[in-house]
Amino acid sequence: MRLVGRGHSVRLTSERRSRTIRMLDMVATVLSQRAHYTVAQVDVYSGNNFIYAETVAGVLRLLNKPYVLTLRGGNLPAFGKRWPGRVRRLLRGATAVTAPSHYLCEQMSGYRDDIRLLPNAVEVSAYPYRIRERPQPRLLWLRAFHRIYNPELAPEVLARVAARYVDARLTMIGPDKQDGSLAGTERVASGLRVSDRLALTGAVAKRELPARLNVADVFLNTADIDNAPVSVVEAMAAGLCIVSTNVGGIPYLLEHERDALLVPPRDAEAMARAVCRIVEEPGLAARLSRNARAKAEQLDWAVVLPQWEELFTALARERWS
Repeated sequence: MRLVGRGHSVRLTSERRSRTIRMLDMVATVLSQRAHYTVAQVDVYSGNNFIYAETVAGVLRLLNKPYVLTLRGGNLPAFGKRWPGRVRRLLRGATAVTAPSHYLCEQMSGYRDDIRLLPNAVEVSAYPYRIRERPQPRLLWLRAFHRIYNPELAPEVLARVAARYVDARLTMIGPDKQDGSLAGTERVASGLRVSDRLALTGAVAKRELPARLNVADVFLNTADIDNAPVSVVEAMAAGLCIVSTNVGGIPYLLEHERDALLVPPRDAEAMARAVCRIVEEPGLAARLSRNARAKAEQLDWAVVLPQWEELFTALARERWS
């Protein structure tokens, strides 16, 4: 909707929960609103959600509408290896293809070699920056409770950190995707006897996130599969010290020892050691905090939005030339 603020007309679809209703809503919007848009933008996810993009793109081609595909999700490269023909057909049929990370640009270049980098952006000024010069073991995790983000790892890390610091605490924020991950996280915390140190808040409103981030010092990203998560960029903007698994697009977004500490996936001991380094090692936290904020400023909407506007304007101009 930021494009609306710059004078553009935008139609959105679809936020319906049911897969069938969501698909019908997308197709109905593309058809019924065809006189009111010049260019379409379609997100591309892996798994069963890939069919949304295939279907909508097919309708747009029938309407002779230019459209931009935006690659989402760190699992797309693996999906492409399983279904190379489908991925190749979809990407080559688009007027343009964008990706939010160098990782996806690189990994998906075999299907199309002109993928354009347009990073995930945040409103950096919305996140009060506090440099972490004397960090405490106040940990924060922010994702959906889904198995690909491995939330069960977080209480394992907490238990190891709590064995060293009696005041260690962990807050986990995010909606329950109902795949058993939330219940699994609670079981792990109970089994390790750290439930009293763990706060599970559920999803919170976007406007509440800056305040939630501001009270923590260390941000945990436990994902097994990842791309360029907005949650990590938000933590960077707030100046948290980030400890993340080094999977997918994360090493393309974060630099080990400069603006984050990166560890292998599913390694609670390595992640806990990284947290302890941040708390104890002189100068480390301040360096990570300062550099993370500086990188987040390069991902501000003031930088990224004009790139989107330029792309859409160019495609619309070509359409009518």
